[in-house]
Parts: sequence; structure tokens; C-alpha cells
Amino acid sequence: MMTGPILEKEIAAGGKTFRLVLEKEDLGKIYPGFSRYTLTARQDGSVVALFRTNTYEYAPGVPLRAEEVAREKAAEWERDLRDDPAGFLERNPLPASAVAGRQPRADVVIIQGSPRAGGNSGTLAGWVEAAAQEYRVPYTIFYPHDMDIHECIGCYQCFNTGTCIYDDDMATIIDAVSRCRLLAVCTPVYSNAVPANLKMLIDRFQAYFAAQTLKLAAPGRTNGIILSVSGRTGQENFQCVRKELTAFFAIAGIRTAGSVCIDGVDRVRDIREVPGIREKVAGLVAENLTR
Repeated sequence: MMTGPILEKEIAAGGKTFRLVLEKEDLGKIYPGFSRYTLTARQDGSVVALFRTNTYEYAPGVPLRAEEVAREKAAEWERDLRDDPAGFLERNPLPASAVAGRQPRADVVIIQGSPRAGGNSGTLAGWVEAAAQEYRVPYTIFYPHDMDIHECIGCYQCFNTGTCIYDDDMATIIDAVSRCRLLAVCTPVYSNAVPANLKMLIDRFQAYFAAQTLKLAAPGRTNGIILSVSGRTGQENFQCVRKELTAFFAIAGIRTAGSVCIDGVDRVRDIREVPGIREKVAGLVAENLTR
């Protein structure tokens, strides 16, 4: 909730009049004590430059505070506008859309979370791919271990723009997931959890959560399914994986729409030898594509 301007100032420069406005927004419904400060430079009623910062950006050991930073930026902008208004606009372009179309839309997005080539998670991904082909819908497969994905550093700057500070392959992944009908996550169980590269991908969806929460991106209409394999016997081995991926789906605004978890794989070795399992995976995909 916007609490109103805490600073307003008109600046005449270069034969034009600019208006600086600093506003405080209470986002305590997202995180306790969370506030965001928005500084805009406006000309003829239109926003020509924008800067945001928030209280969670600054770790406890950092001496800076969000409001102080925002007020210092306002003073900096005032000096720059008076000295060089044309140069100010060039140096402060408006941010791009939070989720931009970086590739053709795919109805089915498959995340193959295992770094092991030719493994059982790869087989699961192949079965989803075959099902998508059968229904003649466009699909794409992502392999996190082969992609440029930086780990989330918990800077909370995505709550300023709806985008991450890192311009890497995650932008393409988020774009694809935001527009697909079905997301299939294929993963083995590593130490009772998901592999490291998949975990990095999951954490980076914080930016998409921020974009949706701040209404900088439209909510998706995606269903998500979990396809997993465990070497040990017993469905309890998937407990952490289920929790991790269900939490991921919730953050990304994805509806959890079923799972197939295959245990005891150390004894079977190849899940293609498990009777009926491919049909079960194909049935789950079909259920989500035809509903």
C-alpha cells in the first residue's frame, strides 16, 4: 500500500520542468517490516526515470538504510538534472518489462534436473517429450547443469523491478514457464533433496514471485507435475523432494497437478524395465493437456 509522497520537488532545467517524487510503499503483507521506496522523475505527467530500493536489500551488518539511499538518489538526480538534463535521461532509462518474450511459446516445459547423461531422469524427460509430440503441442527442455545460472544471493533487488540482477539463462527459463500450460520437473533424489543445479534454478524463481506479487507480471496458468526417481526403496525417500518442488510451484504461482515417484531404482537400474511406468507418466501428461 502506497503511503504517499515523502518528497516532492520541481526542477527547471534545459527549458523544461521536471518533478521529482519519492514515495514509500508498505509491503508488510509480503515480509514483516518490508517497505519499498520509489523515486520517479516526471515530465509533463509522464515518468521519464525510475529508481527503487527496499528495506530488505540491506543486510543487518550493512550501515545503509533504504530511505537514506532513496533520499540521496533524489539529491543526486536533482544535481544531474540541473547540470545536464539530456544526459540524465540517457543515463537513467526506464526498466524493461519484468517478463519479456525471449523465445517462442511452448505449451510444455520440461526441466531435466539430473546432471547425469543417459540416466533415469533423462528417460522421464524423454517420456514427457514423447507425450507432447503425440498431442502435437510445442515443448522445450531445459538442462540446468548445462546452462548459465547464477545462484540467488538473497539481495531482494528483484522486489524493485521484478527482475533479477543477473542477466543469465534464468530469464529465458522464467519466460518459458510463465507462458506454458504444463511444467514437468524431472529429478533424482540427491541426499534426500534435489541436485544442486536444480536447486539454484528453483531459488532464482524468487524474481518471478516478486514480479507477480508487485503486479509487474501477469499470473501464469501453469500446472506443474513432479517426476522423480530414488535409488532407495520407500516413498518416504521423496518427502524432501516433494516439499521442495511443491514450495517452488507455490512461489511461482504454479498449480501442483500430480506426481510419479519411482523408488527402489538401485535394484531395477533402468526404469524402462518397470511395468506400466511409462504409461503412468504419459497418462499424467495427457490429463494435464486435455483438461
